[in-house]
Amino acid sequence: MFHSPNSPALGLGTAFLGFALFAGHDALIKALGTSYSVFQIIFFAMLFAFIPMALIMLADKSHSNFRPRHPWLVLFRSILNIVAMSSAFYAFTTLPLAEVYSLLFSTPLLITIFSVPLLGEVVRWQRWAAVLIGLVGVVIVLRPGVTELTLGHASALLAAASSGLAALLVRKIGSQERSAVLILYPMLLSMVFMGLSLPAVYRPVALPDLGLMALVGLLSVFAQLCIIGGYRSAPAAVIAPTQYSQIIWATLYGALFFSEEPDLYVGIGSTIIIASGVFVVWRESRKDVSARRPVLRSSNPRFDAGPSPNPSGTYNKT
Repeated sequence: MFHSPNSPALGLGTAFLGFALFAGHDALIKALGTSYSVFQIIFFAMLFAFIPMALIMLADKSHSNFRPRHPWLVLFRSILNIVAMSSAFYAFTTLPLAEVYSLLFSTPLLITIFSVPLLGEVVRWQRWAAVLIGLVGVVIVLRPGVTELTLGHASALLAAASSGLAALLVRKIGSQERSAVLILYPMLLSMVFMGLSLPAVYRPVALPDLGLMALVGLLSVFAQLCIIGGYRSAPAAVIAPTQYSQIIWATLYGALFFSEEPDLYVGIGSTIIIASGVFVVWRESRKDVSARRPVLRSSNPRFDAGPSPNPSGTYNKT
């Protein structure tokens, strides 16, 4: 499933399109978050995202489509995805878009940190230096002691950490599980968990808003398909940095639709975080670095979380 011809140019184009769709998806979440709980938004987005996913899987006649080979790890990853998605949704509704992206872009750095104890990854001093510099960028964005740290900031960092752990699980089981399983199970569990929360948070949904929630779900599916196609068409080292293009869309959408003015410190911090992430990807693309390259294979939380967080991965699936 999700096969595409081997073409770096096609891969780059589809990946950029996928992340542009995700940026629009996140802007819709922010707009809807002024009127509805993130749990309600997630429930309806997942409900509508399930429709095209079901059609895709019905077209695939493989008997192993719906049966995970590692059910407990798939379940644990799904829970991490739900935490990451809920946290990211909340962050988008409370913070400027560019600021959320800046914090979510720390995911590849966190994957590098987590990979040492969890995967036995050998990380040499160059990558450790990049991680430390990237974390300095996170501190610049947060500016503790200068600006008030809110639940939105904590949620964005929680989303990045949860996405990183989920990505490492995909690094462990991704070659043995089908893409349909890795997308479907988080989606189904999200609908169950969010459905259970609806009695406490539900507000009647106006028909135009229901249409926007449907669009959130559909954008997430088509964005994922574009990004997966990108990774199938071009080397991971070429595609992975395209996730950072979302900061451009975030700045544009924030200014046009939410009256968000670009913040100098967020700009400096995000530049440092992005540069560190790109360096880590470049280092791991070298054949003499390590036999295990979790950031290249699992750096983008967007795919891990199903319909949403971002930065943001994990596209080398069967």
